[in-house]
Amino acid sequence: AQVHAAQLLDGSQVVIKIVRPGIRAQIAADMALIRTLAQRIQDAIPDAGRLHLPAVVADHERVLLNELDMFAEARKQIQMRRNFAESDLLYVPRVHGELTRERMLVMERVYGVPIGEVETLRAANVDFQVLAHKGVETFFTQVFEHNFFHADMHPGNIQVDIPDPRNPSYIALDCAIVGSLDRQDIDYLAQNILAFFNRDYRRVVDLHFRAGWMPAAPDAD
Repeated sequence: AQVHAAQLLDGSQVVIKIVRPGIRAQIAADMALIRTLAQRIQDAIPDAGRLHLPAVVADHERVLLNELDMFAEARKQIQMRRNFAESDLLYVPRVHGELTRERMLVMERVYGVPIGEVETLRAANVDFQVLAHKGVETFFTQVFEHNFFHADMHPGNIQVDIPDPRNPSYIALDCAIVGSLDRQDIDYLAQNILAFFNRDYRRVVDLHFRAGWMPAAPDAD
């Protein structure tokens, strides 16, 4: 999509996200090529099977095509905003649902510092320890309490709200990709985190085997 700043007739500042014309056909053509390459790699290289390339490509294509539906993205953004409505951890821009269409998303414009602009944050005397603690708490809240988490949190989608640099908070953009886990995966993830905190790395290995996240090795140590 392309993203543009705009102003509504009532003076409200908004951001409009518009799906690029013809992009679905372009994605279909590109993914057909990538599917062919993935299958040929798997057929030609014996050890490539462990990467499950055709399945990874199929999942990637499904996610990409889902991102073209602005109604779906709006629903996810509304849910994420609702989840953190009473929290100072994360702010999610309000969606203008009455103006949103299948190929156009209209949302509140927000002003923050991109998380990657570390020098700007440092110059504003942002408390990085508070920011780090809030980041961890935000992640744990999304995964373990809401079971509805932002699954595309690269630096371009994260801003920091710094009117009070001693108590900064996060702003989440682009809710096109969200995730949830089944009960068993949540349990395994929690056990892995505890094992890391306790530096019990043998436990981490055992959990990965039990969860099926990696094939069992002859020598776990």
